[in-house]
Amino acid sequence: MLYTIENEKIRVSVTDMGAEMTSLILKETGTEYLWQADPEYWTGHAYNLFPICGRLWEGKYTYQGKTYEMNLHGFARKTAYELAAQTETSLTFRLTDSDVTYAQYPFRFVLLLTYTLDGASVVTTFHIENKDEKELIYAIGGHPGFNVPLADGETFTDYTLTFSEPCEPKVLCMSDTCFYLGENKPFETCVDGKFGLAHSLFDNDAIFLTDVAPEVTLTSNISGRFVKVTYPGMKYIGFWHKPQTEAPYVCIEPWASVPADDGKVDDLETKRDMYRLASGGVNEQSFTITIG
Repeated sequence: MLYTIENEKIRVSVTDMGAEMTSLILKETGTEYLWQADPEYWTGHAYNLFPICGRLWEGKYTYQGKTYEMNLHGFARKTAYELAAQTETSLTFRLTDSDVTYAQYPFRFVLLLTYTLDGASVVTTFHIENKDEKELIYAIGGHPGFNVPLADGETFTDYTLTFSEPCEPKVLCMSDTCFYLGENKPFETCVDGKFGLAHSLFDNDAIFLTDVAPEVTLTSNISGRFVKVTYPGMKYIGFWHKPQTEAPYVCIEPWASVPADDGKVDDLETKRDMYRLASGGVNEQSFTITIG
């Protein structure tokens, strides 16, 4: 089922499948900013990632001596949520553990995913509750895709990505199959905190960066239209479109964690960059998208 909220600036639609945002419109111009899932390139709009980010080696991991299987980015993006609350400018969806989730992730939890409108911004908040007697181990991330270009007469290469403050990003070294090689190197494409978009950036799949500023803005050098993503507390930011294509979109992905190491089946208790929440504990993490 699809739900829509709006304020004086923007209109947002969200489906209960994956609690995924499917539309983000600037009302002043009627411009759709969110990628519209053209199957030629990518059938998603804005996945929500839980309880892992990225791939597991051989699609599995171990926990306390048992082996579990889980698909890319975890199960939350392909599971139906319950609408928990709705106002004119906010939506909250609830996902709880079930027999299906427990078979691949042996924890009792509640995930509340809230979208809140604030002017021309939409805030996505992950609220996690540990309902288990043991420590909850998880990661979260966003995977929103944005149309590029956003105005007639523009091209993909008319857009620039700019970090909000000086930084020296490092790019994660990844295998050809998108697993982490355990090393980072300077992202030399980024100069003075910014770099231009080019389809060739994604010839080898996604680019994931660390040591970055907590905000990045995608801006048209022609019209000035922009998408700003603010992600305090997220260690990594990724950029992606379908490799070796001229796909007319780019994903800007704040992640708390990274894919598995190349050639290694993760032990969940030692997997890098995972959140750990004590029994009965609660944690929240948000990121914000602003358009103009």
